[in-house]
Amino acid sequence: MIVDWGVMSRAERDAAYNNSTAVADSAEHIARWTMASAAWRAAHRAHLDIAYASKERTKWDLYPGADPDAPCLVHIHGGYWQRNSREVFACLAAGVARHGWSAALPGYTLAPDASLAGIVGELRIALDWLQSHRAAYRIAGPVVLSGWSAGGHLTALLLDHPCVAAGLAISGIYELGPIRDTYLDEKLRLRDEEIVTLSPLRQAQAAKPLDIVYGSRELPALVESSRKMHAKRAGLHLPGSLVPAPGHDHFTILETLRDPGGLLTRCALASYNV
Repeated sequence: MIVDWGVMSRAERDAAYNNSTAVADSAEHIARWTMASAAWRAAHRAHLDIAYASKERTKWDLYPGADPDAPCLVHIHGGYWQRNSREVFACLAAGVARHGWSAALPGYTLAPDASLAGIVGELRIALDWLQSHRAAYRIAGPVVLSGWSAGGHLTALLLDHPCVAAGLAISGIYELGPIRDTYLDEKLRLRDEEIVTLSPLRQAQAAKPLDIVYGSRELPALVESSRKMHAKRAGLHLPGSLVPAPGHDHFTILETLRDPGGLLTRCALASYNV
């Protein structure tokens, strides 16, 4: 399905990106992840809330594996750049941890307290910090950067960071232009320059593996965005796969990263040929 923004009303544009409305039990998913993540953090307290910058949310949670040279999954949380926190998604470390990987989750300031350019800048600083300090925390292996929803967008933008070996972008938004005509921009307040420079579809592409995953039951705007992003990279003969997940919506797809045998965990493992 091709989304024709030119003929859509404001209400239709809002609905095109409203995952919470599209998935009736979305709040239940968040509640389950929050509870599971609280238990995970309580069981792995050694390296939580490590500051990489001076703001309230600019902190890392690090979960080193037993082998310091094992790969590390760095996961950027979603929430349309204006909701949620790294604490809600700590449970996602469980899938790769069962395979001996390390995991790490960065926080970032949310809109409107930060612009989108500010959010991207913070996460670049976070990856700079990780590159400089990770050996001290026994996280010395290759980094696979992942992110869901807004985190998928941020993963695609940050794939070029020297710390990152490969990427896994989940249910992301790779063109920001239509966002400015929706309720999402009430807090994002996107500027023309941000739309041009922070839309992954408009940027040069890092020559590193990037798997792009989406659920078959996602909103059409997200499906289309994922397909276009992969097509751009495929046209440049860059490594990475497009992975439609049959039967999954915007929330159930992320559950597969908690599962050691789940689709996203398998994609993460395969992204670095483990």
